[in-house]
Amino acid sequence: MKSSKFLHLLLMLLLLIELRADDDDLPGTWELLVANAGIASMHTVVTRFNTVVLLDRTDLGPNEERYQKYHCLKNAQNVLHNDRRPDCYAYSAIYNYSNNVLQPLTILTDTWCSSGQVLPDGTLLQTGGDNDGIKKIRMFTPCESTRFCDWQQLENIELVEGRWYSTNQILPNGSVIIVGGRGAFSVELFPPKQGGGVVNFLFLAETKDAQMDNLYPYVHLLPNGHLFVFANKKSVLYDYTNNMVLRNYPDLEGGPRNYPSAGSSVMLALEGDYDSATVLICGGAQYGAFNELNISAPAQSSCGRIEATTTDPVWEMEYMPFGRIMGDMVMLPTGDVLIINGAQAGSQGFGQASKPCLNPVLYKPDELRGLRFRTQTPASTPRMYHSTANLLPDGRVLVAGSNSHNYYTFSGEFPTELKIEAFSPDYLSTWNEITRPNIIEIAEKVNYGGGVDIVVATGEIPLVEFLEVNIASAPFATHSFSQGQRLVKLEVLGVAPVRLGVVRVACLAPPDGRVAPPGYYMVFVVKMGVPSVAKWVQLL
Repeated sequence: MKSSKFLHLLLMLLLLIELRADDDDLPGTWELLVANAGIASMHTVVTRFNTVVLLDRTDLGPNEERYQKYHCLKNAQNVLHNDRRPDCYAYSAIYNYSNNVLQPLTILTDTWCSSGQVLPDGTLLQTGGDNDGIKKIRMFTPCESTRFCDWQQLENIELVEGRWYSTNQILPNGSVIIVGGRGAFSVELFPPKQGGGVVNFLFLAETKDAQMDNLYPYVHLLPNGHLFVFANKKSVLYDYTNNMVLRNYPDLEGGPRNYPSAGSSVMLALEGDYDSATVLICGGAQYGAFNELNISAPAQSSCGRIEATTTDPVWEMEYMPFGRIMGDMVMLPTGDVLIINGAQAGSQGFGQASKPCLNPVLYKPDELRGLRFRTQTPASTPRMYHSTANLLPDGRVLVAGSNSHNYYTFSGEFPTELKIEAFSPDYLSTWNEITRPNIIEIAEKVNYGGGVDIVVATGEIPLVEFLEVNIASAPFATHSFSQGQRLVKLEVLGVAPVRLGVVRVACLAPPDGRVAPPGYYMVFVVKMGVPSVAKWVQLL
């Protein structure tokens, strides 16, 4: 008993030392990838060809800092000049981070505060927006970097209800549910059900307040096949097949958590028998900060963690080292969570936040409660409203965007940010290079419940008993929530030597689409907390 108390005190002391450490002593490193991408990416997605789709809204107007003239929108509403002169500037681009080449793409209708999801064949589905884009459906099918692929807007099919600030989630059968939006208290599917139409979802109407704090609801597919849906401070277990709320979870204390008061949310890594799923929600604004334009209202530092699949779920509260509004939560290959970007005061909206939160925080879910947060090396660039963060296959986190203005402006306290950066967690440090495994061989397609064999070079430290195989989705990151984000830890059945320094790892694929919906995943082999570069595999 005494030794347990001593260990707890020792861990607390180590945490305090870390929190007080100089920035030079903190883990993680930053690098500049692109000095001027021409676009402040409001929506960002990584493709299976190791490229990145950057997407902004389309009503910002020409600016000399943007791409040169590319494709003209003949009737685009231009908020900068308040007219309808042709707008010939790019609002989307494909970025190849291996050679830092950007290629402008064609967007025909407004994508402001829209939503998206990657389909089973790797195509990016992109839905809704504002103005002429509010009912539009767009597709981007990625391709090899030696070819050119572009956006396509569907002409013969639209959303039934306009969707602005909605959320998409891929389902076990590969279809996508589109949830909510401003004034849209309903859900609909893509592809549409036979007969089409929308289904009213009264929970979204019940969670609306004077600030509309139910926008961009947090939606997570649980391994039981139902949806965990969180809006404002409430959450439900939703049977979308029968349009039934199966359970009302307890309210999460600390005020609203969704747009425009948003913190962020992830479902922690699924593992073991996949019967349990835990949801984490961190940060947010004080209620009233948005309506009152109170840019100095301190952001919430609290996090709620709930096991959504248990018979008697309750929120377990924790506290980050910093209050944070507009943070992005990224599931790392290890199962840890990186909380990055955002501000320490105010709310979401144009010019409605202050005091940028430059320090990322690493959340280690398997540590003791109260000891799970690790402060990381601060950024030098504020990433405020309309910024994004996405996991790359090499283990870095790509950071883009930030535009606190209703058009591009490069003066003032928080100018529009066109730089693209990458944050490297400590597992990519020079010290860990000798540990890092390397995937030599893996199948391109994997069937549910089937065996997965991976040939791995184990690095200079041959401790193969510490190998994990984890698969990560490529989500649609926007407005502090990564739609469709998922990490699944596979069951490792055994490790057999192939030759000196090389082993064959036998694992078992997820059992069905409830655990991991069909599609392309980044497969990481993780050794002693250090991930390999991922290989893309299609789960069928």
